[in-house]
Amino acid sequence: MITPIPSLGALRALRQTIQSRNPQNIVQVRHATLLRRPKRPYTFTQLITLSDGSSFVHRTTSPAPVYKSTKDIRNTPLWNPSSQKLLNIEEDEAGKLRSFRSKFGRGWDAEGSGEGQVSNIQHGFPQKKHGQPKRDY
Repeated sequence: MITPIPSLGALRALRQTIQSRNPQNIVQVRHATLLRRPKRPYTFTQLITLSDGSSFVHRTTSPAPVYKSTKDIRNTPLWNPSSQKLLNIEEDEAGKLRSFRSKFGRGWDAEGSGEGQVSNIQHGFPQKKHGQPKRDY
């Protein structure tokens, strides 16, 4: 059965009744602009090589294809507090510990200074090279 086409007057009346019920002005669109897609960065495949030689692959945003770890869970005292081989290691890779000791001496060491060394600490202040105590005030 074919439904009859309404006249222009009937369409105007229908449009006015719809607009009077809903006073807000709503504009309909036929595309999905309101549903935003989540922004996800591109991820690269990266090969991680640990200090003991083991390796694994994972996805990351870093573009470097290979990452060689020098400090990881196998050779850090934080992750292995009971390991005897990691217990008393002082690694001075950047030389900062050596420069600190040349400036202030070994008086700040946890074990204390050796017998042949003179501590550079007097009254809680480390000494400068000129013999004047350093003041923090």
